[in-house]
Amino acid sequence: MKLIIISGPSGSGKTTLSKQILKKMKAGIILNTDNYYRTGIISLILSKLITSYFDRQLSFNFNIFKKDLDFILKNGFSNFNYIYDFKSKSVQKIYKKTKNIRFVIIEGIFVKEVLRTASKKNCILIKLKTSKQICMKRVIKRDFIERGKNKNLAYKDFLKAWKLFHKNEPYSDSRDYLKEIVITKKVDINLLIKEVINITN
Repeated sequence: MKLIIISGPSGSGKTTLSKQILKKMKAGIILNTDNYYRTGIISLILSKLITSYFDRQLSFNFNIFKKDLDFILKNGFSNFNYIYDFKSKSVQKIYKKTKNIRFVIIEGIFVKEVLRTASKKNCILIKLKTSKQICMKRVIKRDFIERGKNKNLAYKDFLKAWKLFHKNEPYSDSRDYLKEIVITKKVDINLLIKEVINITN
């Protein structure tokens, strides 16, 4: 089974690209690392004490993510998925069976954690290098609508998140992967997906 790992800062278009690839290729599943934030009283306290908590690896529940990924890789199906609610700081478990999975799309700001344990020989790494201004515009709009932040706070948080991501951006060597694709501008999605299909087949 192949892994398609999509890396990029907040607002770079990871989720949109993931959905476009899945729609075209089918027979896959998306694991969004944003849905694997830690929950509970300790996480709630830390989110108030630590600046940019949700942009730090400390907030990512890697063990649960790895358990779900390993199950899918071993069995070729999934029984559920998670959705994290930023307003209530809680996770909803949705039971939905996805069968005959041939590839897993992993997207989010915590792919560095995933890359430490994934077999890179089975990975396609797509790195989104979207401009800072575009990312900022998207994040401010998203955080205002989905996360209940005022625009000033969303702007300040974005700048901190941008700095953190590029400080922790995963090192990669294209020789380690099936393919490494770097996207710096708008691309023809059909051509990109065609390239991904050719690699995964």
